[in-house]
Amino acid sequence: MIDHRQELILESRLESLPEIERFVEEIGDYYNINNTYFGNILVALTEAFKNAAIHGNQLDSEKKVSIVFQPVANGLAFTVQDEGPGFDPSLTPDPTEIEDGASAKKGLYLIRKLSDNVIFKEGGAKLDISFRISGINYELSVQRAKMLQQYFHVTEKKNQPSDH
Repeated sequence: MIDHRQELILESRLESLPEIERFVEEIGDYYNINNTYFGNILVALTEAFKNAAIHGNQLDSEKKVSIVFQPVANGLAFTVQDEGPGFDPSLTPDPTEIEDGASAKKGLYLIRKLSDNVIFKEGGAKLDISFRISGINYELSVQRAKMLQQYFHVTEKKNQPSDH
């Protein structure tokens, strides 16, 4: 059950990427997240992890990257934190405004475009990423599924031939 804070601690190695996908899949399954939101969350967290592991922790597997999930009233919130010195996000250029956009770093751009809110903390070593998802209500979806099951069960009984 994921109705509370979850934390994933990863080594700063690119081989850790599949663990992020499993983490997001588990959250997506629990909250019945559609494919669009799932894709946005997965890409944003993957890019945040890669930035933290490569730029923050310099791919030092002794240093960890933590990804914390917290459900909030209007959606999902994630925090990605590395053990590096941080950086100034305002110095990262927008790749769409650079002549040679192919050489620009696109991770922060993707994170900002795919999420609803991004806040840099602790000198850039910590990143809060949130997604507003209006349809999140696990209890309501479970209740609706039970009502549908009851409906079909009653309908099946009515349609069965009687023994009279």
